Amino acid sequence: MPNTEPSSENDAMPTAAGAPTPAQLSAIVALVESARPVSDELGGRFAEHGRELALVGGPVRDALLGRPSHDIDLTTDAVPQRVLELVDGWAESVWTVGIDFGTVGLRKKNLQLEITTYRSESYSPKSRKPEVAYGTEIEDDLLRRDFTVNAMAVRLPMGEFVDPFGGLADLRAGVLRTPGRPEDSFSDDPLRIMRAVRFAAQLGFELAPEVAEAARDMADRLGIVSAERVRDELTKLLLSPDPRRGLGLMVDLGIAPYVLPELPKLRLEIDEHHRHKDVYEHSLTVLDQAIELEGARGHGPDLVLRLAALLHDVGKPKTRAFEGAGRVTFHHHEVVGASMTRKRLTALRFPKDVVSDVSSLVALHLRFHGYGKGEWTDSAVRRYARDAGPLLERLHILTRADCTTRNRRKAAALARSYDDIEKRIAVLAEQEELDRIRPDLDGNEIQEILGVKPGPEIGKAYRYLLELRLENGPMEKDAATEALRAWAAEHLS
Repeated sequence: MPNTEPSSENDAMPTAAGAPTPAQLSAIVALVESARPVSDELGGRFAEHGRELALVGGPVRDALLGRPSHDIDLTTDAVPQRVLELVDGWAESVWTVGIDFGTVGLRKKNLQLEITTYRSESYSPKSRKPEVAYGTEIEDDLLRRDFTVNAMAVRLPMGEFVDPFGGLADLRAGVLRTPGRPEDSFSDDPLRIMRAVRFAAQLGFELAPEVAEAARDMADRLGIVSAERVRDELTKLLLSPDPRRGLGLMVDLGIAPYVLPELPKLRLEIDEHHRHKDVYEHSLTVLDQAIELEGARGHGPDLVLRLAALLHDVGKPKTRAFEGAGRVTFHHHEVVGASMTRKRLTALRFPKDVVSDVSSLVALHLRFHGYGKGEWTDSAVRRYARDAGPLLERLHILTRADCTTRNRRKAAALARSYDDIEKRIAVLAEQEELDRIRPDLDGNEIQEILGVKPGPEIGKAYRYLLELRLENGPMEKDAATEALRAWAAEHLS
């Protein structure tokens, strides 16, 4: 194992202001150790052939922050074909999906690595694909990185810390700054505008004033970035510890119209149930409360739930109507909102199951408000659970989170009512296996009883028996058979 301690005091010092503390130096050493056998075997292999290799970007940043990191990102002055030659015989598997952009992927034991040649990349004004040029100096490569906190590196195998743009100082200050001019950085890759707000949410950092100004002035450049890349950044933002922070920046800096245009439109709409908050603030509060309940109920970060919490009232601007006595209504906003949600998430290229689940939650989020003080029949409770299906737990969280009233008595009453419906669902689920509700007769039995072949009549009969099951609960087969025959005599020729 090569020496991972900084080889001298100068090696440990970044070239810009600020030096690692002893704890951070230990974190750098631990990072190099955690990357074995990359740090010694592969680093030595590159060095023997006169090539540089360094850990770079997120793993270095996270080590200095004391955050866990599962990525190993490497950079080198070797061009991709030379990288392939150097890892031949050492890597257990190699893939070249990203080789056109200078990246070679490989696996060694339980480590998955990406090695990227020093490079600079930029977008022409109308192109969605970057133009890549290779470099020879690590400082030039770090200059092209998005933010100074991601423009730090550790040379392998010696463990030398490299920080030419003051990333460590910005890390300590909690500031996102670009290595060069932010206008140049955002022009090179406009997605960095989204990355800025994502890192603000993920790391709790502030945007440097010049970065915020450039993001505001250049937000329209996001229009040339593929929907898939924007979607991935939005996903990371929503799954961060504080998505509200990033979403607020998106709206305040004029970024949201190019990502989620429905979001800033909520700002002017007053919710008739929450007059102290506009729908925008209400939606962000619902998101916060959903995240809190998500953890309290033992769940990890849930993209579907968080999207539904953010977008549950997205249909209100289109359904706003003014009635007498200054009353504002948003009739059927859940139906309109579900349609809008489906359209937006589809445009962002979210997977079909995510689009379907989020839109369903938006459509269902008002169902509970007909529950009153528990007047629902058992059949109504069954339908509620049936319609939610596998989304039931998410619907529980969303519905509870949707209560943002400052009236403590009203909030407590809503909570008690929802406690009641959850208990009733649990009891019925135990008695009747609600998650597997089926008619008391299957398709084959329906055919045999009615003496008909497969066709539309069987489907109609099946739906009738399913409604009967939801209305009355489980039935004995004889009773279900008699009900089926009575229905068929009236509805089938």
